Amino acid sequence: MKGYWKAIVVIGTCAVLLALSYVWVVRWDLTDDKHYSLSEASKTMLKQTDAPIHVTLLLDGDLNAGFRRLKKATEETLEEFGVYADIKVKGERLEVRGDSLGLHPIVIHEREQNGKTAQTTVWPYALMEYKGRRAVVTLLKNTRGLSGEENLNASIEQLEFAFMEALHLLQQTETPRVAILEGHGEPDEAHTYDLMSALSKYFQIDRGSLTPPSPEGKGDSIAIDAHMLDGYKAIIIASPQTAFSDAERFVIDQYIMRGGAVLWALNGVRFSEQVLQSEGFTPIIPLELGLTEMLFKYGVRVNPALVQDFQCLPIPVNVSTDPQQTNLQPMPWTYAPLLLTSQGSPITKNMGQVMSTFVSPIDAVGGEDGIEKRVLLATSTASRVTATPGEVNLSDMNPDVKTFVYQYVPVAVSLEGVFTSAYAHRMVPEGVITDEPIRKNGAKTRQVVIASGSVLLNEVQKNQALPMGYDRYSGMQFSNRDFITNAVLWLTDSEGLISLREKSVALQLLNDQRAHEKRAQVQAVSVSLPIIILALIGGIVFVIRKKKYEQKV
Repeated sequence: MKGYWKAIVVIGTCAVLLALSYVWVVRWDLTDDKHYSLSEASKTMLKQTDAPIHVTLLLDGDLNAGFRRLKKATEETLEEFGVYADIKVKGERLEVRGDSLGLHPIVIHEREQNGKTAQTTVWPYALMEYKGRRAVVTLLKNTRGLSGEENLNASIEQLEFAFMEALHLLQQTETPRVAILEGHGEPDEAHTYDLMSALSKYFQIDRGSLTPPSPEGKGDSIAIDAHMLDGYKAIIIASPQTAFSDAERFVIDQYIMRGGAVLWALNGVRFSEQVLQSEGFTPIIPLELGLTEMLFKYGVRVNPALVQDFQCLPIPVNVSTDPQQTNLQPMPWTYAPLLLTSQGSPITKNMGQVMSTFVSPIDAVGGEDGIEKRVLLATSTASRVTATPGEVNLSDMNPDVKTFVYQYVPVAVSLEGVFTSAYAHRMVPEGVITDEPIRKNGAKTRQVVIASGSVLLNEVQKNQALPMGYDRYSGMQFSNRDFITNAVLWLTDSEGLISLREKSVALQLLNDQRAHEKRAQVQAVSVSLPIIILALIGGIVFVIRKKKYEQKV
């Protein structure tokens, strides 16, 4: 009878635990890199869903080992999502429907063991649908300069961010607004077309001046409303060429104090590319925008100088000695550095080089101001700085490498914290309409400062806008578009989604040569070792049982 009650207790305990497992899920992530752990931002967003999320995984078919790993990681990520939301996943092979969806496959060429080359078409995408709206999730991040294994690993690291970004867009009921300021000689819409195109996926883009001219062209500017920027999540100041007025600076400053975010893309020097192309040289002088004191108060200074770097873009140069014939050859142009990206920021993590021209160095100032400063872009290990006033000359194609003594010169930084107003101890400027006192300290917010307007501009060829970061001479595409997009997303990220890009997954790579050499030994051990272990366990059990029953006899 005693044993009967014991069995009932055991069965009852198991039944209770089984019932609890359906309502109380306990999960432990024992991996070193916390591969199976979701961020709090993702959990919150998933819990807020009130309808099923349908995911169609197009990464299917005859995949190689790398893409099978990416597919498995995607399925595991979606399975983890399913703990916090109703996720319905199905696989589909995409053959004809791809073009109608605007998707393009990846063609992989692999060499088999018999020496033949095999070709496989892969669709590295997923379709996410929520409440009748659909978004495309790109699973493969193909960064120039990284190996195939590194790109696949970077893609796995970004899976949570990619899906949460898509879900965030599907959940939005109102499109946030971003303003591109004009009125100071900024490039026209044709040269910022790709900037607006990249950001229009996430924001409504408005363009306009802080000080529109008065009606009927009387010449005098109308007064500025101090709150005219309040409806914008962020503003972009893209390569201005003339100085900001005191009233304009005040409006921007108080916008920041109220929690507004700013992307500054400023040139430190004044130069003329037209004169450089026609005359072969151009003078460079400091570009006075009236923003130096203001930025210094926020914790950064754009220096009136130019950076040269041996890691740079080539430009076509006529090397022919015959004036009747042209012989264009690519020559390194050290005033067009290929900038390195920081792995310590979610803006630039796993990002390739960024193309630029005529870049100035940046200094971080005010180390005790409580502002968190991170370098986003820097030069290589062979750089030098040209002071102003000076000259840029096309004949300077073979500079002495020994003079390039600087390393990792910062040219773009991010700022985060509670900023102090540049107008903390000043009067409201004339021409500003406000009924509030000056805010001396602001709400916590963010800024990004880039010491070159070229980073966010695109070239125009035959009335066609080229992508940001595309070099038409070499045909190479750099990471400018991703950099600017991530920077604006970081500036406007109130949910903490951009922090998901900081997630890291350890890259475990095999030594292919050693694996091939030791293949027979590994196969023999893999087959024989389990059999030996089972035989050993069986032998031990047999000896124990034999001794046990021999003692009873």
